[in-house]
Amino acid sequence: MSPSSTQSTPARLTANASAKLPRLVLLILAVAYVLAGLYGRDPWKTDDVLSLATMLSALESQGADWLVPHLGDLKLTQDGPLSMWVGAILIHLFSPLLGEIGASRLINLLWFGITLSCVWYGTYLLGRRNEAQPLALPFGGEPTVKDYGRLIADVAALLFLATGGVLLRFHETSNVPANLAFQAIGFYALARMMDKPKMGMLMLALALSGAFLTRAWPGLVPLLLTLPIAFQKRSVLWPSRYYALVAIVLAALLIASWWIPTMRLHPAWMKEWLYWNQLSFGLPEYENAVRPLRDLPWFLWPTWPLALLALWQWRRWTTAPHIWIPLSFVLAALLMMLISPQSDEAEYVLFVCPLAVLAAFAIPTMRRGVINTLDWFALMSFSVAVACVWIGWFALHFGIPKQISLNIARQTTGYEPQIVWWAVSLAIVCTLSWGAMILWRVKANPNALWRGSLLAAGGLTITWIMLVLLWLPAVDYVRSYRPMSAEIRQTLEGLSETPGELACLREQGLALGPRASLYVFEHIELVYDTKCPFVLQQTTRKKLESGEAGFSDSAEVLWQGSRGADRFDRYRILRLSK
Repeated sequence: MSPSSTQSTPARLTANASAKLPRLVLLILAVAYVLAGLYGRDPWKTDDVLSLATMLSALESQGADWLVPHLGDLKLTQDGPLSMWVGAILIHLFSPLLGEIGASRLINLLWFGITLSCVWYGTYLLGRRNEAQPLALPFGGEPTVKDYGRLIADVAALLFLATGGVLLRFHETSNVPANLAFQAIGFYALARMMDKPKMGMLMLALALSGAFLTRAWPGLVPLLLTLPIAFQKRSVLWPSRYYALVAIVLAALLIASWWIPTMRLHPAWMKEWLYWNQLSFGLPEYENAVRPLRDLPWFLWPTWPLALLALWQWRRWTTAPHIWIPLSFVLAALLMMLISPQSDEAEYVLFVCPLAVLAAFAIPTMRRGVINTLDWFALMSFSVAVACVWIGWFALHFGIPKQISLNIARQTTGYEPQIVWWAVSLAIVCTLSWGAMILWRVKANPNALWRGSLLAAGGLTITWIMLVLLWLPAVDYVRSYRPMSAEIRQTLEGLSETPGELACLREQGLALGPRASLYVFEHIELVYDTKCPFVLQQTTRKKLESGEAGFSDSAEVLWQGSRGADRFDRYRILRLSK
């Protein structure tokens, strides 16, 4: 329904409830959120190390090879080259200071900063509009337009940080955070187009072209689906529809500047890449269609219940821009899942930004008692989470509780835990910080409506930092291919007839994750020459035990190993008989 001057807004709050959240608090929280776990570890399988390998490959490439993602000599016919370009440039500029792996992680800071800024500023623009303003109180005392817009923007940013599903993705060097950043730019573009249509047009063109060059058609289509929904006739955006069309044209020109030379210089790659895009669309099978019903409630917690509440509370104002614009992105994401054969986190992240915005507009419509209940739920949930982190740490290092210790030992076979006292000390500081937040909520009893969102975002961030401090070495052991890559290099050095060089190596059944790890950690490139007698084979423990692994009778096993505590995959270097 369209908003009417005779309808009263469901938002009700006083100026005290819109007290300013200190900028330093939000900045510290965001920096701690993204930096924890970003450094001090190896690239993990598969997307994390694969994206880094493409960046390093681009640095060593010349000319036309920069147009397409590739891993050494292997052209990767999926996604787009934008993340590879940006990452390679950052590595070139900052690797002397941070090393190649450290410099590559700067791209995560870039995508995270863009996403959070666009969510905040886009929500701020929507929150300042007349349709979103709270009900005027009989004797005054309601917040100013600026204060109210800032409150809603702060809550949206905090709820974005509190969404658990994107936490790991923002700490991996992959295309997913890049695509999320361009979706957020698209949201900001539509919010900006209402008051500055030319700027909104340019930002929308950037979002469309960037999404395509990041994830190809699967990245662009959600934005294209959003536009006809957002610009429907009853929307405030309808008068700006021509600017949206110009933005599409500008984006098409930017995309063509990559498409045309790539089609001319890499016709075979382009053919396979178009086929990959074609396979990315289609009707899902039943199991794939119902899987999001199981995954999304956890992935999008805690924003989706609040977003549903916002849609209900603002149901008579559905076409108001502060509801309709984020709702358009949600509807487009739902449509995208209906035409994707298999939906996973790359599709799930499309919901994160718009649901955080919708959830923010639910907060000023809620009764005080309900808000207090949510505060206590956040306090209890993350207090349990902090306790679980410590219980797991005690089980890992001291064997208490015994059953939990046995479960952890089964997942970390071969790992020898060592206590790092500076990390333990910082984890204790984090625990005390969470206790201070509890005391602040109980003793100060603040009126600001951002308090619950701050508790949720702060609780998740503190829990994450503690996991990084206490558990990162064990997780790194389980997920990193560095030790295995070093063993393979040592084996190849021993097989080489030329001192200081490596023997040739081809592969059989090797996945992209270990292949990229060999390139990143030891700069081992696989060959395709059938005359090479050495083969790196990826198989499974079960196949080895049953004798079903290939080359079992016709090859000499020179080396066998696995990644950390991997209980399934096994890798062998074989010498094939001539």
